[in-house]
Amino acid sequence: MYGDPATIRKILSESGDTWAVVGLSSNERRAAYGVADVLQRYGKRIVPVHPKAETVHGEKGYASLKDIPFEVDVVDVFVNSDLAGPVADEAVAIGAKAVWFQLGVIDEAAYERTRAAGLDMVMDRCPAIEIPRLG
Repeated sequence: MYGDPATIRKILSESGDTWAVVGLSSNERRAAYGVADVLQRYGKRIVPVHPKAETVHGEKGYASLKDIPFEVDVVDVFVNSDLAGPVADEAVAIGAKAVWFQLGVIDEAAYERTRAAGLDMVMDRCPAIEIPRLG
């Protein structure tokens, strides 16, 4: 339900190529670092979002979604489930088209709010696993 193939395909191939990756830092051991690399290899522009606002994979970082001075298509969320809902709400507020909660990130209330606001959403899935499957 939270990751149906049609929604996954739509987000990965039709929702746009600018992905804000919330929780992305320069720590190469973190999952966000590797996933952002995969997204870049598949032609996505990644935008690091982390309190440290670090440059990662050659892209300037921002402390929060609201600090990004251009449109974001997809917000990819690498924070604990208890922090994910406010990030989804901020994604709605900035006009993103879709929200993607990573593996293990689950907030059913945030899912319902985000969908009710008209955004596509996937929860408890990884785009680095899904994007190669598009073929």
